[in-house]
Amino acid sequence: MARGRVIDGNGQWVTPETPHRPGLEVHYYREVPEETPVPFDEIVLHEDADLLVADKPHFLPVTPAGAHVHETLLGRLIRRTGNQSLVPLHRIDRETAGLVLFSTHPRSRSVYQALFRERRIHKQYEAIAPALPEIRFPYTRTSRIVAGEPFFRMQEIEGAANSETRIEVIERDGEFWRYALTPVTGRKHQLRVHMAALGAPIANDDLYPSLHRREAGDHSAPLQLLAKRLDFIDPLSGVGRAFSSGFMLSP
Repeated sequence: MARGRVIDGNGQWVTPETPHRPGLEVHYYREVPEETPVPFDEIVLHEDADLLVADKPHFLPVTPAGAHVHETLLGRLIRRTGNQSLVPLHRIDRETAGLVLFSTHPRSRSVYQALFRERRIHKQYEAIAPALPEIRFPYTRTSRIVAGEPFFRMQEIEGAANSETRIEVIERDGEFWRYALTPVTGRKHQLRVHMAALGAPIANDDLYPSLHRREAGDHSAPLQLLAKRLDFIDPLSGVGRAFSSGFMLSP
């Protein structure tokens, strides 16, 4: 607490003098002795009194997890802006590049969080994966996704579908195609699981179908998945907003 490593659920610092509140959510930013730096930079595409839009590079986690504590998008942005109230409104995988929205002020946070909870925001991803000439596009993949083995890997099982992805082809170019992926639901690793289940695992995916794990510091082959676009009606102004990632995929 004295070193400023503990915050509450609203992004406010918790100190030894902070009064106890029933149901208080506390986050501790663990300290690790040696943390491998991520040699790629994030880009701030937009910042105002309520929102910040960042373009995240591959390999950089959004929030602290595992061996990544200092080298996170949230940590970098707090140090860059000096805004201790920054809170991500959603997540994308560490291996995925692209757009992430942050709340910059607690007063408006709930209305922007509702955009994701109520599915009033349109998210589109791009991916490079093997060709699927036998499938007629656009195609919708639905399935039931649950936690698998090991714990960090998801799997499809029989049962009522709890995930849905719309898949379109942007570019057909030889062995690998460029796809547009629109997640209707937001299950962990959903896009990666759905593409692998169709027989076209996303290029450089080390989990689906492979269980090979990259060594720390290996940034040679990024997952070819990009959170490309975010479109929504701003709940405060009523004005349409659209953001697009400046990163590009290359097989």
